[in-house]
Amino acid sequence: MEAKLPVLGVVHAPALSLTYYGVRNLGSWRQVDDQPPTPISTRSADSSELGVVASKDHAGPLVSAMLARLIRPQLQCMGSSLKFCLVGEGKADVYLRDLPTMEWDTAAAQCIVEAAGGGVYSLNGQPLRYGKPGLKNPAIMTVGDVQFDWRSLVSSL
Repeated sequence: MEAKLPVLGVVHAPALSLTYYGVRNLGSWRQVDDQPPTPISTRSADSSELGVVASKDHAGPLVSAMLARLIRPQLQCMGSSLKFCLVGEGKADVYLRDLPTMEWDTAAAQCIVEAAGGGVYSLNGQPLRYGKPGLKNPAIMTVGDVQFDWRSLVSSL
C-alpha cells in the first residue's frame, strides 16, 4: 500500500493453475501453468451488452436490481477475487458487490484491475481506499471502462 492505495497485487487460483498480478503504473498480467505471462487490459464497455460478473452465493439486492436495468447483460458467476480479474482482463465490464467485504478481500485484485486500466469505486464514485477503521469496505463497483457512466446503473436503487 502507498497513500491508502494498493501498488502490487497477486491473485492465484491453484485449482485452475492460474495467476494474475499487477503493479501500479506498470501493468497487469495473466499466467497459466508455466506458460509465459501475457499482459491484460480492460475493454471499452458496450451498454447494449454489458458483461457482468457476480458471486454465485453472495449476490446482494443491488446486483439483482442492476441486472434488471440492463438490456442484455452477459452474466458470469464465480467466486473469489477472480471476478475482479475477469474485469481486468477484459472478459467482463462490471462487478458490483453490495454485500460486505474486508480490505484483505479486495486489495490485490483492485491493484490488478487498476493496473489493467479499470477502477474500483465505492458507490458514491470515490476510489476504494485502504486503512479504514475496522477494515470493512463499503459496497463497491469494479469497472473496466472508467469513462463509462457506471453510476447510472446503481443510482436510485
